[in-house]
Amino acid sequence: MTDARALSRRIASLLAEERNRLADFLVALADFDRQRGWGTLGYAPLFQYLERELRLTSSAAARRMTAAALVQRFPAVVEPLRDGRVCMSVVYELSKALTPENAEEVLPRFYGLSKRGAEALVAELSPVANPPRREVVTAVVRAAPPCAPAAAEALVPERTSPAKSERVQPDADLFSAPARPRDEVVPLDADLRRYHVTLSKAFLAKLDAAKDALSHAIPDGDTEAVLTAALDLLLEKTARRRGLVKRPRPAPQKPSADPRHVPAAVAREAWKRDGGRCSFRLPDGSVCGSTKRLELDHIHPVALGGRSTADNLRVACWDHNSLHAEHVFGRKHMDQYRKDADRSAPSTAAGGSTSGACGEGAQTAGAT
Repeated sequence: MTDARALSRRIASLLAEERNRLADFLVALADFDRQRGWGTLGYAPLFQYLERELRLTSSAAARRMTAAALVQRFPAVVEPLRDGRVCMSVVYELSKALTPENAEEVLPRFYGLSKRGAEALVAELSPVANPPRREVVTAVVRAAPPCAPAAAEALVPERTSPAKSERVQPDADLFSAPARPRDEVVPLDADLRRYHVTLSKAFLAKLDAAKDALSHAIPDGDTEAVLTAALDLLLEKTARRRGLVKRPRPAPQKPSADPRHVPAAVAREAWKRDGGRCSFRLPDGSVCGSTKRLELDHIHPVALGGRSTADNLRVACWDHNSLHAEHVFGRKHMDQYRKDADRSAPSTAAGGSTSGACGEGAQTAGAT
């Protein structure tokens, strides 16, 4: 632990140095640009200097050029960059939002934001006027094998029924083979988001079937309304698995003989107390707060005599549940249980009512 703490101090020192160096670099680059030093050296714009002289990639050059321009216009950005309140990925969004009139008020709102959070704030400050609301389905055709070019003739994008929803299908490049991209969310204003997602034909078929099934309640087949109804059902199911129901059953008078069994009333108390977030205490005194892969963790392990009571249970993410088991039983012992485990199994995502590391996760009873 001593070595880890010393290494952590070293890492923190290097991070502070990195931030300082970055801020100093941007200030120097802003002065260099202001003096048109790139022209003196024979480069046309600053971008060319960054690419050719400093050997930066085009994206890295663009980010630094944007940051340097921002520093020239708003010197107040330097200190937040220096201490980490603003990171480079947020600078581009800042450049779209800051004006001499609003800088003093708006700049602090970007402190600590991720790139996605910054994009959302920019959309709130400068909303898209009258954003169109329609669905567009584009056929994505996988590449044909090099040995079978004739297969392209059979690859024709399919059209779905226009009666379901407006679906426009532009021509697809038959020989492009894009990997499934990550979902993309584009903020339009303080409330609306445009959501780009790549999905299967089977999903679209289920979506159309769901629209038909809900056509009495949602006559216009609005996709957001249909998916919202489906998500409400999923979240309700998750809440039931956690014992969070509107009319809970009374707690059983006789405790279960299985020490790992968690009655619904006990699970409900633990989930409500911890707010549905990982309550594992971090070294700085704060809590993890993650909402991913949550489980009920026995603070005093069942293997050592712990019981499934509310004061001995806490909500923990899979990682901190495992770390807790390592602290108690040792890493070598825990590695025996991980050799064949599928770390990516989604079993904890739905309700957090699965066994945790070394069997220390809680098994929660269902409730109605």
